[in-house]
Amino acid sequence: QVQLVESGGGSVQPGGSLRLSCQASGSTVNPTLMGWYRQTPGKEREVVAVIYDNGMIVTSNPVTGRFTVSRDNAKNAVYLQMNDLKPEDTAVYYCNHVEAGRTYWGQGTQVTVSS
Repeated sequence: QVQLVESGGGSVQPGGSLRLSCQASGSTVNPTLMGWYRQTPGKEREVVAVIYDNGMIVTSNPVTGRFTVSRDNAKNAVYLQMNDLKPEDTAVYYCNHVEAGRTYWGQGTQVTVSS
């Protein structure tokens, strides 16, 4: 059973930066995909950025050019560097991990962008 622990959320002013981290434990194979989703009240969870085991990255349009996803296979970790944050980036951010055909989610970390 894979468990994901997220860290790095918080409150920041517009234009600021945050870095989210997600550490996986219990993984037995190299995950097919690791990445980040986000969700706001009343809306569906949406992809932010994901990175495949072959290095391919998919980033959603609203964050392209501002957010960067990366992974460290040796540490079984995935990161999200968020720059130039905007109020509309406010959401709960969830780590996503796909391995051996199963999908796992972190508990979520709140990111609030407000002046």
